[in-house]
Amino acid sequence: MNKIIIIFSLVLVSTSFAQDKNTVKADNLFASYQYVSAIDEYLKLAESKNATAYVYTQLADSYYNIFNPEEAAKWFSKAISGKVKVDAEVYYRYAQTLKSLGKYKEANAQMETFSKLVPNDSRAKEYQLNPNYIPSLSNQTKMFDVAETSIQYKNHSSFGALLTNENELYFVSTKNTSKKTDKWTDQPYLDIYKTTRNSKNGTFTEAVSVSELNTPYHDGPVTITSDGKTMFFARDGHSDGSYQKSKDGTIKVGEQGLYKATKVDDKWINVEALPINSVKYSVTNPSISTDGKTLYFASNMTGGMGESDIWKISISGNTYGKPENLGPKVNTSGKENFPFITEDSILYFASMGKQGFGGLDVYKIDLKSEEEAVNVGKPLNSEKDDFSFSFNKNANIGFFSSNRNGFDAVFSATPICKTNAIIVVTNKKTGVIISNATVTIIDNKGNSIESQKTNEKGIVEYNVECEMFYSLKVSADNYETATSVLVKSNKKETTTQVQLVPEEVIITEKEVILKSIFFDFDKSNITAQGANELDKLVNVMKNYPAMVIFVKSHTDSKGKDDYNLNLSEQRAQATVQYLISKGIEMERISGKGFGVTEPKINCGKKCTDEQHAQNRRSEFLIVKK
Repeated sequence: MNKIIIIFSLVLVSTSFAQDKNTVKADNLFASYQYVSAIDEYLKLAESKNATAYVYTQLADSYYNIFNPEEAAKWFSKAISGKVKVDAEVYYRYAQTLKSLGKYKEANAQMETFSKLVPNDSRAKEYQLNPNYIPSLSNQTKMFDVAETSIQYKNHSSFGALLTNENELYFVSTKNTSKKTDKWTDQPYLDIYKTTRNSKNGTFTEAVSVSELNTPYHDGPVTITSDGKTMFFARDGHSDGSYQKSKDGTIKVGEQGLYKATKVDDKWINVEALPINSVKYSVTNPSISTDGKTLYFASNMTGGMGESDIWKISISGNTYGKPENLGPKVNTSGKENFPFITEDSILYFASMGKQGFGGLDVYKIDLKSEEEAVNVGKPLNSEKDDFSFSFNKNANIGFFSSNRNGFDAVFSATPICKTNAIIVVTNKKTGVIISNATVTIIDNKGNSIESQKTNEKGIVEYNVECEMFYSLKVSADNYETATSVLVKSNKKETTTQVQLVPEEVIITEKEVILKSIFFDFDKSNITAQGANELDKLVNVMKNYPAMVIFVKSHTDSKGKDDYNLNLSEQRAQATVQYLISKGIEMERISGKGFGVTEPKINCGKKCTDEQHAQNRRSEFLIVKK
C-alpha cells in the first residue's frame, strides 16, 4: 500500500451522510485521524450486510487521507454508483484521485459532476474555464532539472528539506524506527534531521538527529532566518500538553503549532510557542522572509477559504501581528500547504485545489505582481504528490519531496537558466540592417528548433537555455547564407551580431558568372552548394525577365571521353531542371554537356589537380538579355 505522510494536511475530510451504530468505532478512529485503524474497521463493514454509501465514502476518504490512490479510487467508485446522493466534495476527491493515477479523462467526468453541483466553487469555475488543460501544462517550458538525492528511506517519509547558507540541510523524516508509531499513518513520528551538503559534488553526509528539538511526537518542518540564528518550526501539540479530548475522554486530539528556537553554541535552545497556536486548529509548515519580518505558514484557522490556506504574520522581535490570509490568488476551496518565500518575494506552495497533474503540485507566484499563480510544470511536478519546495539562491539549487517512487523522498531541483537571445542581422559591407531574413536556431545535436523572420530592425529573439550550445543559420534573398554560434551568457539578455555577405553575380554582355557549381563524384544531382549558387542565377533571371540562358557543362579529362560527355549532359540537364523548378520558364533555359571537348586549360592528360578543377565548370551564356 502506498503511504505518504503529509501529516499536516490539517483538515479532516467529512461527508454529509448520517452515521449509525454500526460505524461508531470506525468513525471515532476516523475522527481522531487514525486512518490505518479506521480502514480495518470500515473494510469489515464494507464486506458485510452493513455496507452503505456512507461506509464506502469513509473508506475511500481514509485511503485518500493516507494517499493510497488505487484503493481510494476503488471505494470512491462504489460510493457514487449507488442511488444515495453523495456530497460534491466526494466527486472532487475522486477526480483528484483519478488524476494522481494518470486517468485524466475519467477525472474530467467527475469534475463535470462536481461543477454542476457547486458551480460557484473556485475549483469548479477554474475547471469550466479550461477543462482540458493537461496538454498545455505538459508542454510548458521546463523550469527545473530534477534529480534524486540520498535522502530517501524506503517506506518512510522524508520532506521539508531546507538548505542554509552554511550548506546545512534540515529535513524531517519518519526513519527513526525506534520511536512509537503514529496511529494515523502506522509510521514512526517525525523527527528533525540535519546533514551537510558538499557544494562541489552535491553529496550529503549521513543525517543526524537534531536531538535537542525532537520529542516523542511530530517535530518539524523548519525554517531558519538568513543569519542562521533563529528557527521557527512545527510541532505536535501533544508535546506540550496542548490537545483536546474526545467526548468520551479516550482520545487526545492534538493540533500542529509553531515554535521558535535560537541557536547558541551550535545548539537550538530557548524553545517557545508562538501566540497564534490553538487547540482548535493547526498552524504549520513555516517559511520566514529574508528580512525576518514576515512568517508564512499553513493553517485551517477560521476565516480561511478552504480546507487549508496559506497565511502570513508580521514579526517584530517577540511581537507578532494578526494572521493575514493570502487570498484567492493563492488559496482555493481545497488544500494549499507548504509555503516557501524567496528573497525576491516569489512564493512557492503546494496545492490540491488548483489545476495540476494530480495529488499535490508545486506552484509559484510573484507577490509583488498582479499575475496569477502558475504550476511549475514537469519534471518537478508529476501525477503523484509533489510538495515542500524550498530554494537556496546562493547555491542555486532547490529541494522538494515527492512520492513518485512509492514513498516520500527528497529530490533536488536545479533551475533552468534562461536568457533572451537577440540576433541582429546586417549587411557586412554596408552595415545596413536586413529585414525579412530567415534565422534558424539549431541545437547541439544539429536539430533545427525554430525559424523566424527578422523584423524591420533586423532582429529576432529566442528564449534559450544559458549553458546550452546553439548555432544559427541565417539566409536572405540576394545574400550568401551564413552560420554563426549563439553567444552564451548567464545574463538575462544577450546580443549576437550576424553579418551577411551580399551575393556577387557578375553579368557581362555574354554570360552570367557564378562561383563553381560542384557535383558529387560520378553524380549529376544538384548539391546544397550548387543550389545556393543557382539560386543567384534564378534571382538574376527574375530581375531580367527577358533574359534567356544556355547552360554549358564541362568535365575534366579524367575518364573516357564518351563517359565524360554523357556525364556532362546529365549535369547540364539537372541544372536546367533545377532552374525550371524555381519558376524559370522552360523557353528561357536550355543546356548541353560538352564533356572534355572545350577545356578551359588545354593540358590533355597531364593536368594538375588545380587545372582539372578549372576545367570542371558550368557556363551560363546569355542568349538574349
